[in-house]
Amino acid sequence: MAARIPPLSPPYSDQAADLLRRMMPGGQEPIALFRTYARSLPLAEALNGWGGYVLSRRLSLSLRDREILIDRTCARCGCEYEWGVHIAHFADRAALTADQITSLTTGTGADPCWTGERDRLLLDAADALHDANDIDDALWARLAAEFTDEQMLDLLMVCGWYHAISFTARAARLPLEPGAARFSRVPEPR
Repeated sequence: MAARIPPLSPPYSDQAADLLRRMMPGGQEPIALFRTYARSLPLAEALNGWGGYVLSRRLSLSLRDREILIDRTCARCGCEYEWGVHIAHFADRAALTADQITSLTTGTGADPCWTGERDRLLLDAADALHDANDIDDALWARLAAEFTDEQMLDLLMVCGWYHAISFTARAARLPLEPGAARFSRVPEPR
């Protein structure tokens, strides 16, 4: 399926090349998502600031917390593109097991692979936000017992941000990244 908004291709303008270098760490080729956003340089510049915060140590959530929220949100949105990028690049660093990746993709927070209440709460929060666009009082109380107000704000914004990314990647029909994880390779839940 062809991209509805084709990602920029080299050679890039000087302004686009500079922005893509800042968006993609380590001198790697910029991913299709970033090259698509770069079709609107003011938009891409604004998104780079927020994305830089979400993926940094400034975020009040741990890398594991962040990745559980991102992977679950993208999976629930059916966004194989962004889910696959995050599984490929961050699942090992977040210490996610194969069973947990399966659960994040097709299971629930009640799956036996989730032994910590914090992880289960993150899945429940991502699910509630996806399903109801809200968090009910009972779940909020459980979350508030585990997370600070700063962490709660980051949790809400991470889920919302990755809904927006999922909308873009899916609606623009971004081609899957080479080497990224694929939904089809996730085993069925046990």
